[in-house]
Amino acid sequence: MHLVAAGQVIDDDPAAAAAHTRYARGLAPRLAVVREAAGVAAYRNGDFAEALSELRAVRRMTGDPTYLPIMADCERGLGRPDRALALAADPDVERLAPAERVEMAIVTSGARRDRGEAKAAVVALQGPELDRSDVAPWTVRLWYAYAAALLDAGRTAEAAQWFASVMAIDEHDETDAEERLAALE
Repeated sequence: MHLVAAGQVIDDDPAAAAAHTRYARGLAPRLAVVREAAGVAAYRNGDFAEALSELRAVRRMTGDPTYLPIMADCERGLGRPDRALALAADPDVERLAPAERVEMAIVTSGARRDRGEAKAAVVALQGPELDRSDVAPWTVRLWYAYAAALLDAGRTAEAAQWFASVMAIDEHDETDAEERLAALE
């Protein structure tokens, strides 16, 4: 019941969702699905330490690497980009679905930017997923991250082109690409 409630409110009230999952965890701490819900809710609530703890438990319980990108992002949120990069180098990253591999690339790029490695941040996002002819559900986030990395690397003209490309496919206004592009012009 509490997991259902958490799922219903997580988009609008992540704090309430986290409270529901903490209660469920108290009732069934050895169920991976409960720990998974608690980890995701904590992440959405910005409690990176709790999210990391819960998602590590899920990985130990199930062996599933699906949450490696979120775990790496939690490490970034805790100010530990080196640990985020260590998770990105985990051999199980190869087992991730394409969407999760893209998320890991975005997190890796962010960790490189956190360390002041602008050129490496750009390289971290390059690959077949960046192909402009194939628009997938994660394409907006990938292209936006690539544009931001290019901008940080001082490649302003290329960044502007990518921000414009993001605007062309960002039907749900997920990004501020329009504002970023306007600031460049």
